[in-house]
Amino acid sequence: MEKIPMTISGHKALSAEYEHRTAHERRRIVEAIAEARAHGDLSENAEYSAAKEQQSLNEGRIQELESTLALADIIDVSRLGGKSVKFGATVTYIDEDTEEEKTYQVVGDPEADASAGRISISSPIARAMIGKEEGDSFEVSAPGGARSYEIIKVKYL
Repeated sequence: MEKIPMTISGHKALSAEYEHRTAHERRRIVEAIAEARAHGDLSENAEYSAAKEQQSLNEGRIQELESTLALADIIDVSRLGGKSVKFGATVTYIDEDTEEEKTYQVVGDPEADASAGRISISSPIARAMIGKEEGDSFEVSAPGGARSYEIIKVKYL
């Protein structure tokens, strides 16, 4: 299997979620199942069904986190540098049509969250930026047609 690139902070966040789900959520769900069982007939017990569904979802997420953490290739962004965009770069760019400015950090798939300013390295916009430098333009195909952007700043934190 391929390694999954990840920042140190992304790895810490996933590890914390794993710890929370295994140490706290599992116990809470087991207690909820036991309490629902105590209410009697399980065939018509909505609390029991809901708790079992929560257990299934939690266990599925735990397995997903285990797999992701096992394949993690942790990259220390503070040791990276340069003028071109690569994994870990924080890029400020401007939409050449609307003059709208945005700043995102290029991170691994599991830690991507555009609303928090982190885009996945495999996203179309990140793939179009890779290798570009300040002042370079790049184009991204979008549902409404191609969009052009210009990179204003590239930095590594």
